[in-house]
Amino acid sequence: MRWGFRHSWQRYALSLVLVAATSLVGIFVHRYFSPINLVMFYLLDVVVVAAYLGRGPAILTSIVGVLVFDFFFVPPSLTLAVADAEYLITFLALFVVGLVVSSLVAQVRGQAEAARRREAETAALYALSRDLAVAGEFEAIVEAIIAHVGQTFERRVTILLPTGVTTNALSAYPQDREWMMDEREMEAAVQVFRSGAPAGRGTCVQPEAQAHYLPLRTARGIVGVLGVRPEQSGSYLAPGERLLLEAFASQSALAIERAQLARAAHQVDLLQATERLQTALLNSISHDLRTPLVTITGTLSVLEGDEPLLDASTRHAMVQAALEEAERLNRLVENLLDMSRIEAGALRVTRQPCDVEDVVGSALERFGQRLEDRSVSIVIPDGLPLIPLDFVLIVQVLVNVIDNALKYSPAGTPIEIDVGEVDAEVQIRVADRGVGIPPEGMAHIFDKFYRVQRPDNVTGTGLGLSIARGVVEAHGGRIWAENRPGGGITMVVALPEAGPGSEHVG
Repeated sequence: MRWGFRHSWQRYALSLVLVAATSLVGIFVHRYFSPINLVMFYLLDVVVVAAYLGRGPAILTSIVGVLVFDFFFVPPSLTLAVADAEYLITFLALFVVGLVVSSLVAQVRGQAEAARRREAETAALYALSRDLAVAGEFEAIVEAIIAHVGQTFERRVTILLPTGVTTNALSAYPQDREWMMDEREMEAAVQVFRSGAPAGRGTCVQPEAQAHYLPLRTARGIVGVLGVRPEQSGSYLAPGERLLLEAFASQSALAIERAQLARAAHQVDLLQATERLQTALLNSISHDLRTPLVTITGTLSVLEGDEPLLDASTRHAMVQAALEEAERLNRLVENLLDMSRIEAGALRVTRQPCDVEDVVGSALERFGQRLEDRSVSIVIPDGLPLIPLDFVLIVQVLVNVIDNALKYSPAGTPIEIDVGEVDAEVQIRVADRGVGIPPEGMAHIFDKFYRVQRPDNVTGTGLGLSIARGVVEAHGGRIWAENRPGGGITMVVALPEAGPGSEHVG
C-alpha cells in the first residue's frame, strides 16, 4: 500500500516529518536508553516509510536518520563529530540496513501492486467474458464490449465493422454524436482492417488520429476494428494497458465472430425453411391443382368428341363433376391469393355492422350439394347484436372452417354450428364428429401447409385454417380448436362486438 499524494515532494516531506518526530521523542527518552537502542527507532522509520511512501523517501529517511542520530545523540552532542569510532559502524549499519529494508519493502510492495493489477485485469476480463457469453443478440454483444472497455480504460469506445465485401466501407457502432468518424479517423481504421496492425494515437501509423485502433482478429481473419479515444488529449495508454486492451480485443473478436456466425446460420435456416415451404407449396399445388384440371379437361374432351353418344343423365353427371372440380380449383386459388395478401399486408378489412345469421347462411350456400349427405344443425339465439366485420372475409373464414370439418369427418356424420355471446364476443362454434386432432398437432393446425395425417387421402394445400386465423386476428378476434368428448373437434371463431371501421392487415 502506498499513500497517494498529488506531488512526489509531499512523500519526501512527510518522511522528514517522521524523522523529526522520532528525534523529538528520542530527546525526551534518551536518558533512559543507550544510543544504540535509539537507533532502532530510526530503523523503524525506514521500514514504515519504505512500506507506505516508497523507496526514495526511505533512502532519504535512512540518510537523515543517521545524521540526526549523530547530531543529537552521539557524543559530543549537537555536532557531527564522533568521539567513539564504534559509532561509525553503527552509522554504516543503520544506513545499509535502511537501504536493504527499503529495497526489500519496495520490491514486496511492487509485487503486491502487480498482483492487485493482475487481479483487477483478470476480474475485468472475466466480467467481459461473462456478459459476452449471456449476450445472444449482435447488438447486445456490441453494447457489452463498448461498456466494459470504456469503463476499464476510462475512454470513449467505438467498434467498426465491415458493411460489405470490401475493406473500404466500415460502419461505426454506436453512432456517437461526440465522436465523428472524419476522413482521418476512418483512414486509420481502414488501415488497421487491411494490415491487421494497430494504428492511430500512440503508434507510428497514422499517429495524428485522435483514437487508438486495434484489429479484432480471430483464426478466420479480421472481423472488425476496436477504437478507443481518451477524454484528454495528453493521455496515452501505458504498456500494461495496451496488453490488457489487446486481451479485450481478442475476447471481443471471438464474440463478434460468434454472433456473425449465428446470424449467418439463422439466415441459412430461414433459407432452408423457405425452400421447404416452397417445395411443400409446389408439391401441394402440383397435386391439388392438377387433379381438378385433369377432371375438367377430361370432361370437356368427352363432351366435345362423344356428346352424341351420351345420354342426358351421363352428360349432367359429367358436367356436375366438372363444376365441382372447378369450384374446388377456385377455392384453392382463392386461398393462395388470400395468404399472399395477408403476408404482404395488402388485405384490406372493411368493417360494417352485419348479422351473424346472414354470415352463417352465406357460408353454407357456398357448399351446395356437398352438404346433401350431411345433417347440419344451426343454433343461433335471438337478440344477437350486429357485429362490425368484413362480411366477405368472415364468410370465407367460415367456409374454410366448415370445409375442414367436412374433409376430416366421415360422410354422413353431422356438422353442428352454434353461435353464442360470451364476454363481449360473439363466438361461432363449428363442431364435427371426426377423429379429432392428436396432441402434438394441436399447436400446428393453424400453421401454413400443415395437415393432420389421415389414413385416407385428404386433399388441400393446408392454407385454409392459416388464412382463417389471419383474417380473424385482423378483426381483433381469436380462433382456436378443441377436441370433443366422443370424437371430433370444435373450431371456435370469436369476434369482438365492437371494433374500428377500416384497416389493413399487418
